[in-house]
Amino acid sequence: MREYLLVLFVAMATTFLLTGVARQIALRYGAVAKVRARDVHKVPIPYFGGISILGGLIAAFAVASSLPFLGNSLQVAHDARAILIGGVVICAVGVVDDLYELDAITKLAGEVLAVGVMVVQGIQLYWLPLPGGVVSPSAAQLAVLTAGILLVSCNAVNFVDGLDGLAAGVTAIGATAFFIYSYLLNFEQNLDRATTSTLITVALAGACLGFLPHNFFPARVFMGDSGALLIGLMLAASTISLTGQMDPNAVPYEVGGSSLLPALLPLVLPIAVLAIPALDLTMAYVRRTKAGQSPFAADKLHLHHRLMQRGHSHRRAVLLMYLWTALIAYGVVVLGLVLFWWTALIVLAVAVTAVLLTTGLPRRSRKPLAKV
Repeated sequence: MREYLLVLFVAMATTFLLTGVARQIALRYGAVAKVRARDVHKVPIPYFGGISILGGLIAAFAVASSLPFLGNSLQVAHDARAILIGGVVICAVGVVDDLYELDAITKLAGEVLAVGVMVVQGIQLYWLPLPGGVVSPSAAQLAVLTAGILLVSCNAVNFVDGLDGLAAGVTAIGATAFFIYSYLLNFEQNLDRATTSTLITVALAGACLGFLPHNFFPARVFMGDSGALLIGLMLAASTISLTGQMDPNAVPYEVGGSSLLPALLPLVLPIAVLAIPALDLTMAYVRRTKAGQSPFAADKLHLHHRLMQRGHSHRRAVLLMYLWTALIAYGVVVLGLVLFWWTALIVLAVAVTAVLLTTGLPRRSRKPLAKV
């Protein structure tokens, strides 16, 4: 655990220090988020936060490779390198988009290239957990499924990146939830605790936490597509890589007196971690296609926009999104690994609190709700 904590702090510190440099580079080359009708910010904000996040991940992986525990695993070294190469590719695509605003098809082609680089190097699903055991479809089917998950994750995080600190905070919460699950599962089943999944998630959480002081409202720098696509790819890759390093027979089927949720946890948790971004992405797709628009057409009807239209402040809307992400991600972990009446009661209490805070209007603002 000490090595993981070191990786966390290295990623955090490196990203924090590099963000100021990335901001200056963005200003020099004109990579700035201009104020548009659908945006919330009131003044132009520089991009390129993704470059600093990538730098934090590279530093964290470099340190991990030299540590006695994490550095001795050839499998972790191979997977981390493959995932990092994919991350560099997708970050580069995002940088070009931040500079020149690529069209949707060109950007999607770049995303497919980054995903393909990872899948070709073996970063893919190898089995699927089900209540009665695990299934292993053909390698081609698993490769296609993996690519789809990676692409959805990238774009889901990109969609939710609409308020200061939102994408970085949501990703940090999701990454720590999956780290806790992966680490505890390996510990309880006496498996190797040096896995790609735990390394990627702890480094990703550190990088996002290091970026947040610069990005939380009022933001001084945006991560841009270079960051949103990157952290979405890293988050999905970390969960997918778990199946490549874990014996499927090690998945627990009798935890806390229940067999269904623990059996499904390796499949459910990645969905839970991405639940808020994925829900926003799905709603946007349905909303736009139903209106006869392109699914890529921008609007101001995302979940975070709706919270602000209800009267919540910028900060409060972001914190509410954090709360819902934590409730879903950590709730699944708690109920899956420690399913007792008191843990269920705690999760229920948090859920009720989240509902009340979300639906109740802040006292300072009792204006009529805007139509959405």
